[in-house]
Amino acid sequence: MVTTSSAFDNTLSQLGITRAKSTAATSTASGASTTAKGTKTTLDQSDFLTLLTTQLKNQDPFAPMDNTQMVAQMAQFSSVAGISEMNKTLSGVATKLGSTTASDAMSYVGKTVLTEGSTAYPRSAGGLDGAVELDDAATSVTVSISDAQGGSLRSLQLGAQAKGTTTFEWDGKDGSGNSVGAGPFTVTAYATSGDKTVTSRTLVWAPVESVSLPSSGAPKLKVVGIGDVDPSDVRSAT
Repeated sequence: MVTTSSAFDNTLSQLGITRAKSTAATSTASGASTTAKGTKTTLDQSDFLTLLTTQLKNQDPFAPMDNTQMVAQMAQFSSVAGISEMNKTLSGVATKLGSTTASDAMSYVGKTVLTEGSTAYPRSAGGLDGAVELDDAATSVTVSISDAQGGSLRSLQLGAQAKGTTTFEWDGKDGSGNSVGAGPFTVTAYATSGDKTVTSRTLVWAPVESVSLPSSGAPKLKVVGIGDVDPSDVRSAT
């Protein structure tokens, strides 16, 4: 007669599971230790039902399994399986909510967005504004504006700034007060804290002319002077 322990071991073996005594490290001739490979470490719902069926088939007829315990075990496993499925569903919902849909991206067309970049176009009334993102507090922040050929037009001293985003505005004139035209202009930032350089990036306002909708992957905004921009990289829009 096959004992319950042997039947249990056989069932585990069919499921690809080895009991702890079989997975313990063993010594080799060279003195190195090895462990069993290819074994499971968790049981799924199918494995649970297989084990339960085997337990019922090999139980002691004079001491059968307590029905109350069996129902409680099945209810507990069902609850765990239900929670696992719910977590998968919620994860899918969160991913969907966190992604940008095609309609969301299309809504940016015709708008002007604030995003990371160095190429800026002036406002219709002249001049431009933008922002600088600082990874740490800075004792000195300078914004330099150049023309399309790289010639320096204006240097804006923003002074000491806290970590985060600080805005700037330029009136569209060079250091002598002369209007410098319609651009485009190149905007760069340089930030320091004492004798150390602070990591920074410039944010510019630019119009969205179209949206790219690839067959796979997220939509991309076609931003004038910047190129493809992920909608999640847009700091603000108007």
